[in-house]
Amino acid sequence: MNMTQLIGTLVCIAVMVWLFVMDRDAREPASKALWIPTVWLLIIGSRAVSTWLHLSPAVSLAQQYTEGSPLDAAVYGILIAGGALVLNFRSCQVKRFMQRNLPLLLFFVYCALSIAWSDYSFIALKRWSKSVGDLVMIMVVLTDPYPLAAVKRLLARATFVLLPLSVLLIKCYPDLGSAFNPGDMTTMYFGVTTFKNMLGMISMVFGLASLWSFMNAYLERTMPRRKEHLIAHGVMIGTAMWLIVTADSMTSLGCFVIAGSVMVLISQRWVARRRSSVHVIVWTAIVAPVVVLLIDTFGTLVHSLGRNATLTGRTTIWKAVLSLHTNPLVGRGFESFWLGNRLEAVWNMSVQGIQEAHNGYIELYLNLGWIGLLLLGWLIVTGYRDAIAAFRSDPREGRLRLAFLTAALIFSLTEAGFRMLTPVWFAFLLAVAGCSCGLHPEEQKGIPGSFWMRASDQKQIRILQ
Repeated sequence: MNMTQLIGTLVCIAVMVWLFVMDRDAREPASKALWIPTVWLLIIGSRAVSTWLHLSPAVSLAQQYTEGSPLDAAVYGILIAGGALVLNFRSCQVKRFMQRNLPLLLFFVYCALSIAWSDYSFIALKRWSKSVGDLVMIMVVLTDPYPLAAVKRLLARATFVLLPLSVLLIKCYPDLGSAFNPGDMTTMYFGVTTFKNMLGMISMVFGLASLWSFMNAYLERTMPRRKEHLIAHGVMIGTAMWLIVTADSMTSLGCFVIAGSVMVLISQRWVARRRSSVHVIVWTAIVAPVVVLLIDTFGTLVHSLGRNATLTGRTTIWKAVLSLHTNPLVGRGFESFWLGNRLEAVWNMSVQGIQEAHNGYIELYLNLGWIGLLLLGWLIVTGYRDAIAAFRSDPREGRLRLAFLTAALIFSLTEAGFRMLTPVWFAFLLAVAGCSCGLHPEEQKGIPGSFWMRASDQKQIRILQ
């Protein structure tokens, strides 16, 4: 470590500590159990543990994608077990969550059933087991006695760690945060992640999270230490935008601008007077990019954004994966399309090394067929309906859910946004599942500052607090 790296590391640590201090709020209690989904989000938002420790085996890309790492499986398993333990002491809230989220549970059940027709059923089973962790972590957050405060704390923790670290790796540790691409003689920046589009994704998701916190502080004039909150999240918004531009991820930039605009517009007073305006704003934001992609036949707009008419090879990938003619009704099984001969066949017809269709809807169709797409559609419709209802009862919750939903739906037009174990999928689950599964207001009364969770026998048991 040279002097520049040492100074940069110390500055980064100081900035992260400063951000946490600036954003602390004694009014927002959060259980120690929240550290479990925090660690989960930090891992899926950066690199696998084995990659950080340089323990990944020296094998081909195809073998890496197929076999995975025992160390990573153990880490995910420990976190899932910890989350399940917490949920065991929150039976009332878990029951409430399940009653409110039947479409989400059915989607995961169908994913499990699809393992039966996968031609790599053992690998599909391992991947589904890890994907359940996303649902477990979401439940830990949303069954917190104060779910909205838990969501804010979770997103802030991930933001204050991953974004500054990405800047540090890009600026001071180029061997870890960037790579030279000999194909087009350019440098690719990816920060704490492993690819530039992934850096764009986490910057978009956590940038929106900071914008949400910034707006909450801006609109709540009586908030204690309001100025400190505005400064901390204002810095993170600027950092997220810089990282997106540095990563050169146009999809993430577009999603951040559009979803951020939705968040700002629905916060205006005239929207409160005309509730139908929320529907117009959200669906205009979602439909407009779809229309542009469909009618921009010659790629005029795409060219103006610095991309070619094939969306950087995406149309070639789409043609290649659809030409393999998977089962249109049920697909190839959960996370099973990119395995075996199909992986190499797509590489030969399009781009070497890819492991996704670069379209969330096509990706889901390949793995789960039309039934999977219909279940996803049901999930989107019910999630949107609940997000609108939440916006009318608590604009803070509704703003975040509608912005995350908008971003996920648009992001999935050119990236695999509905792929498990990614921050955009995690944000999508937060958007459709809602934040109303914690203790009812009457149950929160009289709870001390280090509050308690209720067990199934109605005794108050303090666990992981």
